[in-house]
Amino acid sequence: MSKSPNYPFNPGVPPVMPPYTYRPPLSLGLAYVLWFFFGLLGIHYFYMGKVGRGILWLLTGGLLGIGWLTDLFTLPAQMRLVNTQRAMGMR
Repeated sequence: MSKSPNYPFNPGVPPVMPPYTYRPPLSLGLAYVLWFFFGLLGIHYFYMGKVGRGILWLLTGGLLGIGWLTDLFTLPAQMRLVNTQRAMGMR
């Protein structure tokens, strides 16, 4: 009787792993440039892959500028999170 390579466990065959794809980290400097020139439109969120928040910023002008200003201080932490998720294959 022939079984598939890993059904449910076959000691002679190594487990089949999905191929690893390297995703380089996004640049914090470029995110700040996008934030400074196009932040009220949410372009820096589109760059980070946060499309929903980018649309929200686009429609509300960066939450009337308040969200744009808070991004000045929170952008490094947001970029660390996004780059960690990209390295783990979650984003």
